[in-house]
Amino acid sequence: MKKLIEKTAILTVALGSIGLLLAMFVGVGDVVGTLFKKPIPGALELTESTMVLIVFGGLTFAQIRRGHIRVELFYLRAGPKVRSLMDIIAALSGIVFFGLLSWQAVNEAMYSWEIKEASFGLTRFPLYPARTLLAFGSILMLLQLVVDLWEDIRSFGNPRHFEIG
Repeated sequence: MKKLIEKTAILTVALGSIGLLLAMFVGVGDVVGTLFKKPIPGALELTESTMVLIVFGGLTFAQIRRGHIRVELFYLRAGPKVRSLMDIIAALSGIVFFGLLSWQAVNEAMYSWEIKEASFGLTRFPLYPARTLLAFGSILMLLQLVVDLWEDIRSFGNPRHFEIG
């Protein structure tokens, strides 16, 4: 399970990187096109949708690396048991948050597919793929947090758990 989550997270980061490049090129093209009175139709909508992939694609990968923000001032000065406790509390908090987010994201994605939701404006851009990506990214993050919680509980207070390597 852990390897599958990691490989999927790497794939979503790669797709997010491609999305970032696409958004960048479309944005530059739109700015240049605007100078010549020919902006790219749907550039804003495409950029908004790729942001979901960029953000939710990278969340799980950052969690695998334990790269999310924490207060290092307290964490690094704490002993192994306190660190373990902090990690467990953080994982439980994340599970609650991403559990609720996943639940609602799945509901919204299903509804969005049902009604074939699209943006308003000159260019109707479909929104249901982005909603689906948000739900997928949230679920993937939730699974990683469960794996992390299990590992944190198993290695409670073990100083080797905190070695970088």
